[in-house]
Amino acid sequence: MSNYYGRLVLKSRFETVEDQRIKVLPSFGKDGYCQRCRQRAVCSLPDQEYFCTVCLKMGRNSSLNCFWHAKDIRGKKQESCLNWNGQLTRQQQKVSNEIIASINNKENRLIWAVTGAGKTEMIFPAIDHVIKKGGRVAVVSPRIDVILELAPRLRKAFSKLDLVLLYGDTPEEYHYTKLVLATTHQLLKFSHAFDLLIIDEVDSFPFHGDSMLESAALRARKKIASTIYLTATPTKKLINDYRKKRLYASFLPLRFHQHLLPELTFSRVGDWRKQIIKNRLPRKLKIQIEKYQKSGQRFLLFVPKVSDLKNTLETIESFSEIKGLSVHATDPERKSKVQQMRDRKIQFLVTTTILERGVTFPGIDVIILGADNQIFSVNAIVQIAGRVGRNKDRPSGLVLALIEEKTQVLIQASRQIRFMNEKGLKQLNNVQ
Repeated sequence: MSNYYGRLVLKSRFETVEDQRIKVLPSFGKDGYCQRCRQRAVCSLPDQEYFCTVCLKMGRNSSLNCFWHAKDIRGKKQESCLNWNGQLTRQQQKVSNEIIASINNKENRLIWAVTGAGKTEMIFPAIDHVIKKGGRVAVVSPRIDVILELAPRLRKAFSKLDLVLLYGDTPEEYHYTKLVLATTHQLLKFSHAFDLLIIDEVDSFPFHGDSMLESAALRARKKIASTIYLTATPTKKLINDYRKKRLYASFLPLRFHQHLLPELTFSRVGDWRKQIIKNRLPRKLKIQIEKYQKSGQRFLLFVPKVSDLKNTLETIESFSEIKGLSVHATDPERKSKVQQMRDRKIQFLVTTTILERGVTFPGIDVIILGADNQIFSVNAIVQIAGRVGRNKDRPSGLVLALIEEKTQVLIQASRQIRFMNEKGLKQLNNVQ
């Protein structure tokens, strides 16, 4: 029975419900919209039946189906289940307290925290607070790699608590738990389930701008609940909601090691693609790589397109002995290559924006070749810059943007980094 609490479980409409606590909900509304994804894109079946093509990967929902749903029950109050011995910084503790205040007031809150600020640790007390009161919590992210990275940390911090991990190819079967860790797509299977919904990397693909997923996040919450948005690069909508006082916000402009973000360094390189096609590196890039060859400094080299990877890597290898690889989103060896970088078996990766977030390599520098290309958004540039300075032993480093011209996107990205650094300086100087 508990597996129906707060869930939309797909069933045949001809199946008989034996428990009165289970409600039978239609698979499609009278308006023809799928009641799971709230989209209207159907494919015909025989006998005037049809199915939804949008959420097909979640299990085929057709007019021959229905959803079984039971109201989520409020659990009993319990003792703390947090088993974490870490210490929050003064700034982290302040933000953590603000999150709990928003939960108590049933408010939504944006946590605008720079990359490497320790966002995960700040949500531990909030999760514990809700579960102690008998509530239910979901921590979700649009990206599978983010939740896979969060899973061991949450399981360690809440070792006394059962946790279910949900994503497309998850080996775990769903079962009722007070703490759920999932991709945002998995919220399509929930309805009025959570007292607290925490969305990490809220600005990232595919959640940002997807009305289906945004609607699913709203429905997954109980009628009176709180949503906490975590990001280093909030969307324009979130910023506007904060400015118009429709959304509360907390700022954490300092990283866990109390240092500021590395700022962008710009250098003009002309038509770099023409040079690389001729097996020549732009002079500024060549000089920098020669420095890395001597020092052994590790780095990521971002390029705009997958088609740029091969030529760029081969050109570097043609004059330099440093060892590197290239990687992109659909690369079948992506995990292996990233692990080689982690294990220091290679000195660098040439990569697309797939490594702009979700992966941390301590002590690296970053070069963005063609940073003025339209593929690099403001958020992407800020996230890429955030790969640098993540280690307390090397809290700064180089973020080199190689460009033909300085664009508005690059100017805005620089302003956003400076904006957070100005706030960080005020905190360091105890000026509120």
